[in-house]
Amino acid sequence: MSELLTGAEMRALEQAAIARGDVTGLELMERAGAGVVRAVLETWPGIWPELGQGAPRAVVLCGPGNNGGDGFVIARLLLARGWAVEVFLFGDPEKLPPDARANHDRWHALGAVRPLEETSLDGYLEAHPETALAVDALFGTGLTRPLGDLRGVQAVLSRWQAAAAPQVVAVDLPSGLCSDSGRYIGRDRDDPPGRVVRANLTVSFHRPRLGHLLAEGPEACGALVVQDIGLAPSQDAVPGPARRVDAPPAETLAKGGGHKFSHGHAVVISGGFGKTGAARLAARGALRIGAGLVTLGVPGAAQMEVAGQITGLMMTRVEDGAALAALLEDGRITALCLGPGLGLDRARALVPVALDQAAERARPARGVVLDADALTAYRDDPEALFARLHARSVLTPHDGEFARLFPDLAARLGDTPHAGPAYSKADAARDAARRAGCVVVFKGPDTVIADPQGRVAVNAGVYDRAAPWLATAGTGDVLAGFVTGLLARGMAPMPAAQTAAWLHVACARHFGPGLISEDLPEALPAVLRAL
Repeated sequence: MSELLTGAEMRALEQAAIARGDVTGLELMERAGAGVVRAVLETWPGIWPELGQGAPRAVVLCGPGNNGGDGFVIARLLLARGWAVEVFLFGDPEKLPPDARANHDRWHALGAVRPLEETSLDGYLEAHPETALAVDALFGTGLTRPLGDLRGVQAVLSRWQAAAAPQVVAVDLPSGLCSDSGRYIGRDRDDPPGRVVRANLTVSFHRPRLGHLLAEGPEACGALVVQDIGLAPSQDAVPGPARRVDAPPAETLAKGGGHKFSHGHAVVISGGFGKTGAARLAARGALRIGAGLVTLGVPGAAQMEVAGQITGLMMTRVEDGAALAALLEDGRITALCLGPGLGLDRARALVPVALDQAAERARPARGVVLDADALTAYRDDPEALFARLHARSVLTPHDGEFARLFPDLAARLGDTPHAGPAYSKADAARDAARRAGCVVVFKGPDTVIADPQGRVAVNAGVYDRAAPWLATAGTGDVLAGFVTGLLARGMAPMPAAQTAAWLHVACARHFGPGLISEDLPEALPAVLRAL
């Protein structure tokens, strides 16, 4: 899996490379500027100067730090390619960092540097209709405060980005966006979109930042290009970065010989009459992902309903906790799923039995996936749930369920960040996993998976993996089934959750528009073949 860095981790990598003598700060700045120009050329080849036509104009907005230094390099390289370039600086050139000041001076020998004020861009397009590109090199990964002095500039850039005329390119991040969280510093959730800077293209360097994938980051960044600037990975500088979930190796999902029990037996506990659909979705997901046998545990009143709806799945009667305990005497059962459509009263009766039996009767403990009602049932006493969880448990909450179990963490995510780095979904998932003592899959377009050891992985359905069709009823139940099936097959909780989340998005993208939850398990064979 590829690394996802925080702003501090990226700075540590750069500083370590400079300290080793691998590269200088000026060389990194030159490579970054060249990377932005290259990305613009590749993304919009049609806006480049052509023989016999007037020069297009770029307006480059430089900030008071090294992000601004990148902007001066970009301005110089665009000028060399035939562009008309106008540069604005927010701040005092005398206070620029040394490398940024050096590139400021190189540009100043070629063209003017105008002070950037709140009204600097008012009427700019009317005066310069040939403007094709606006470069946001104001603030990158180091921003720790709101952009209060540049509200007018933000508003103009927002209008330009929405119209894609001119195209807005952000260096590292759209200014104001926190590199660690994907949240805007100082922005309330009900603030209008025009109060923030958004880009049509964001160009970053070496590795993506967490903020590119989390929260508002994908919408703010537009398209994302990550350019190589010659930094070698360094585990010494960044000992434990977050990871982006990649496609699983095909061999980890391939089946060898043996019989059905060689590939695990998953049990999914259903709710009562009229509420069995979610459990059936989860069970179908567990079966499709390769569990050798999947059994639905159903109350007597719902048996006829379920029997008429399933093929390929087994069914057994599970009326209460005693019946579940008796079922779990079967040592061939390797994983359980409780929650989808379960009902709160039934969840309160069965979850303790499932967790206690899973931990006591099997070595290693059976995998247990808790979703939906199995989580909500503990909203008044989350600690009672956490006390029973074991290392092969997996919680799969969406935002609302997460807030019921971890209200303090959810409140921190909901608060307006007034300083950076802002508390992130990755922070919240990591803290939740440590508190619960098991893997937590914090679902959403930016799904974050964390374990109690502090490892974090992000499976974001954004950019080239966007899957908006997953926003439909029942898809989370299928994901719970995917995780359950992989646990049943013997996969450890963290890789099971990561693999399930990646396949979940891949199935949605394979099917495309019109997706309903039942389509996800049926798309899985084609996705697995494509691995």
